Amino acid sequence: MQAVRRYDTEPEMRLRPVLWNAGLRYRLDRRVGGTRPDLCFVAARVVVFVDGCFWHGCPDHYAPPVHNSAFWKERLEKNHARDRRDNRRLERVGWSVLRYWECEVQDDATRIVQDVRRHLTTPHIS
Repeated sequence: MQAVRRYDTEPEMRLRPVLWNAGLRYRLDRRVGGTRPDLCFVAARVVVFVDGCFWHGCPDHYAPPVHNSAFWKERLEKNHARDRRDNRRLERVGWSVLRYWECEVQDDATRIVQDVRRHLTTPHIS
């Protein structure tokens, strides 16, 4: 699993120019609250994660591997636990966390832009 990219994944590379062209300026690979979100809107204290359908278990597209299923089940559970822990940690220090599936980026990036924009313009309540 060392070959799995942590940043500059295909879904991220699809979303970033759409957000940028919409005038939304973000930072990349910035450490926040003990984790590294895919995108970070520092002034608004909003972070974005683009979760891969396979690695994070998208309810619409995840198909568990047939071989070594116990390993993959445990791996997915660990990923979910880490995601929940990261969300709590970030929210505890005053950040809003937005998570999108890679399939959402492929299917409806415009909706994601609208959602991100709404979170950036809504006053953050900690």
